[in-house]
Amino acid sequence: MNKGIYTIEKNINIARDTCLMVLSGDTSALTAPGQFINIALDSHYLRRPISVCDYSDSDITIIYKIVGEGTDQMSTMKESETLDVLVGLGNGFDTSKSGDKPVLIGGGVGLPPMYKLCKKLLAEGKKPSVIMGFASECDVFFKEEFKALGVAVTVCTMDGSCGICGFVTTALKDKTDYTYYYTCGPEAMLKAVYDTAKTEGQLSFEERMGCGFGACMGCSCETKYGSKRICRDGPVLLSKEVIW
Repeated sequence: MNKGIYTIEKNINIARDTCLMVLSGDTSALTAPGQFINIALDSHYLRRPISVCDYSDSDITIIYKIVGEGTDQMSTMKESETLDVLVGLGNGFDTSKSGDKPVLIGGGVGLPPMYKLCKKLLAEGKKPSVIMGFASECDVFFKEEFKALGVAVTVCTMDGSCGICGFVTTALKDKTDYTYYYTCGPEAMLKAVYDTAKTEGQLSFEERMGCGFGACMGCSCETKYGSKRICRDGPVLLSKEVIW
């Protein structure tokens, strides 16, 4: 984990109440897709944990939903402003278990970590496919970015305004040619994917956090192998260890 001051290079709206931010600074603590950062904001006691969408040697891309005062404050910040950020938190996805044809399933702002994961799997010679779920067409983002990577993309919307009408599991039920799954999104979606999937997989949990690095124990959960902290031992858990 690194703590540092990062400079905002870009902060734009990409869908309804959804923004993309690029931060420049030290990215050496990021070692795997699925890790997250924790952002300090003026006048807010707790940091805001945000999953990492992509990163390079010099910058980090995040996508966040405006859901409260903190993220609303973030959405108004301009280029060249700075943020105090903890980087390289949590464990990431393990690609060694994926097989040749993993499916990546993201719901809403659970989709961003799938982007870096997809790039890593492609670099390893695998053939991932992507299922993305949203409430409506105005919430859809990164469809074209995933397609530009050369992977098959299925969009699901609850109101049927874009792609398949239904949940991500609607598409997953009809999919048979996958060797493993990776998923991130609301807990109800993770449970539905777990119940629907034909293989084992890895689930990334979205959880309210206090410290973000395992000191406060505020995000502990019980697994088949004992108590784990989502911020430190997660956010990625193996499907076989999850207790619902």
